[in-house]
Amino acid sequence: MHANQCPCTSGLPLRACCAVLLDNPGSAPTAEALMRSRYTAFVLGDAEYLLSTWDPAARPAQLNLKQDRTEWLGLEIISCEAGGVGDDKGRVKFVARFRLHGREQTLREHSRFRKQGDRWLYVDGEVEPSPPPATRPPAIAGRNEPCPCKSGQKFKRCCGK
Repeated sequence: MHANQCPCTSGLPLRACCAVLLDNPGSAPTAEALMRSRYTAFVLGDAEYLLSTWDPAARPAQLNLKQDRTEWLGLEIISCEAGGVGDDKGRVKFVARFRLHGREQTLREHSRFRKQGDRWLYVDGEVEPSPPPATRPPAIAGRNEPCPCKSGQKFKRCCGK
């Protein structure tokens, strides 16, 4: 990502994209715009914005992003259901990639949003389990191990040729 590019992956410069929303909480025109701005707030460590755009009935008392060592790597919006300018509810399905403790991971969530007056708020989300990591099939035999065919030879001289 280019230094001035918005972390939300819109392709726009930060100043022309999510920074406008971060500077004016409650100004997101759609549920997707709020989702993207909230991702950007996580990247930038803006807990105040996250709390101000969270449904009061569901938001935590506080967020401590200063101790969080998550490195956010990218956002992909999978789908949006409603959540437009004329709607009062919406859902956004997304995948966020991140690195935590040196290990890359993904967060797959189907988030719910609602409109209160003219403000979009994040309500909650259903987190989908991540697919299990790809595993390599076990090796048949090491080069210098006995051949599994029971010939009595080393694998490299028998079936491993």
